Amino acid sequence: MVRKRLLLLLKPFDVYPSHESIACSAFSSNCNKMLKVLRYLDDRRLVHKNAISFCQNILKKKAVDWKTVFRNDLSQSIRGVDLVISVGGDGTLLRASHFMDDSVPVLGVNSDPTQQEEVEEFCEEFDATRSTGYLCAATTNNFERLLDDILENRSEPSEVSRMAISVNSKLISTFALNDILVAHPCPATVSRFSFRIRKDGASRTSLLNCKSSGLRVSTAAGSTAAMLSAGGFTMPILSKELQYMVREPISPGTSAHSMHGLVKFEETMDITWFGREGNIYIDGSHVVHSIQHGDTIGLSSKAPTLKVYLPSHSL
Repeated sequence: MVRKRLLLLLKPFDVYPSHESIACSAFSSNCNKMLKVLRYLDDRRLVHKNAISFCQNILKKKAVDWKTVFRNDLSQSIRGVDLVISVGGDGTLLRASHFMDDSVPVLGVNSDPTQQEEVEEFCEEFDATRSTGYLCAATTNNFERLLDDILENRSEPSEVSRMAISVNSKLISTFALNDILVAHPCPATVSRFSFRIRKDGASRTSLLNCKSSGLRVSTAAGSTAAMLSAGGFTMPILSKELQYMVREPISPGTSAHSMHGLVKFEETMDITWFGREGNIYIDGSHVVHSIQHGDTIGLSSKAPTLKVYLPSHSL
């Protein structure tokens, strides 16, 4: 029997400040509060570290070959493995997705889930939310069971839609799993652009000229994130449509109803940028593509899907 090859992709340990990195004066009125926050962050780091050790110990018991990589060390496409296991939260899984095609599935392990009682205990002092892990099917509580189901072919991944992005008809190599934001790099500067939706080359909507804070477009997977916070709606996780929203449009007039809508699977969204400078932010702030006046951007769902073992409650 051929041994399966696994990649264990890890969130790094240095994402939170430590006691050693922050000096706290004994005479500071905020010192006790700061120390409490630092103890909380130290606990988050320890919980994450223990989750990694737990997953590694489980893998040592299985008839698999595996290697470990920290997410910040990824620099080329993931090849030659049968399964990617991301240990962290949605951010780690998103990072993995940028280096994956539709041939390798991914299982997300939420290494530090939010504890509601902790959030309530500290709500008057600081934000004690931990990791949401919307795309993560596993925690340390069920990791071994889910892994066994995968290794013994009792579980199948879902195919989650991603977004293809082109600039001046040239495809960007990174596919968005969550969303993109098209905006001026300075949040206080007006973003100027126009867009229309096409189907089979013909316009389905009129051209809309916008002055706003930018344009956000999400996949179904990303509709529970910034899009929902901005007033959008949650889409079925396996939907192949895109949802768009013009952020804070200036005097939209009779076009106000067109500032938020859907792009069907068979459609494309064509955008022309009219600012001196601009950026396309892909799945957050880490992947950025610069644009300039006159550049055209094409968006569609016709990207390779991502095979993800999703939590049952999201299906």
